[in-house]
Amino acid sequence: MQHSYSFSLLLVAGLFLGTQARAQSLVSGFMVGKGHGSVSFTGTAESYKSVYLVPEKVSEVPIFKQIKVSSVSVYANYGISDNIEAVVSLPYIRSEGQGNGQGFTNSRSGFQDISGLLKFKVFSTPVGNNVLDLLGVVGVSTPASSYESNKGLEYIIAIGNRATKYNTLGIAHLKTPSGVFFTGQAGYSLRTQRVPNAFIADAKVGYAGLKLYAEAWASFQRSSRAGTDILQPGFDLFFPATRVNYSRIGISLFRPIAKGFGVVLGGSQYVSGRNLGKSSGISAGVSYNY
Repeated sequence: MQHSYSFSLLLVAGLFLGTQARAQSLVSGFMVGKGHGSVSFTGTAESYKSVYLVPEKVSEVPIFKQIKVSSVSVYANYGISDNIEAVVSLPYIRSEGQGNGQGFTNSRSGFQDISGLLKFKVFSTPVGNNVLDLLGVVGVSTPASSYESNKGLEYIIAIGNRATKYNTLGIAHLKTPSGVFFTGQAGYSLRTQRVPNAFIADAKVGYAGLKLYAEAWASFQRSSRAGTDILQPGFDLFFPATRVNYSRIGISLFRPIAKGFGVVLGGSQYVSGRNLGKSSGISAGVSYNY
């Protein structure tokens, strides 16, 4: 494939009431090619007041009323071969409660979870004038610092759930001669530390050209029924053990500005969920492709 498709887009998801999850997949359907890759630095700002709880959404975050999350992330990918690609990412996150906090700690910050994965192209075939690629992904993420996520209401603003996650994904990617593409991916995430396992999926439609990359995306998660619900029977104030479901939509843009360098912009919004904040956010960053 053409190296012009090797755009690095990283959007960092918002805070899920103490269960930080990544709402957009770290992988795309494009392969960067052997010896090629990119490095991106992205800043994200998100906030929410209302919360998706069971049985209905509430208009104010418990204790803190409103939560703001800011983050800076580094993302890198590299083509080991034309059919194998490695990806690494690491976010630094600050989460802050905007209410009086009733004496609780109202901000937490630190490096969250470092993620690494391998992506493999396993099949490619023409479909008329288009090309269909099938890919597989295996990955793991684990805490990169000693951030806390314990029992207690104040851990609504924890920056992560301290779980190690083992992820597998299958991807179908259709690209057309005009640059328009369609991508669908789905898989499963196994989690440790009482964090429920989850089905994860992502769909994208976009355009990849020499002077612009643009995509609209939707991401989904459905957690195992083994999890609990906030303020419902079985909940013991340990937020990472809750069932976190969501549907989120967003847009991502990449524009080259000089040889190898470009700017990344994005926005996103949760449209449904369970045990998480109704967060909206914007992202901006720079990327170097080589």
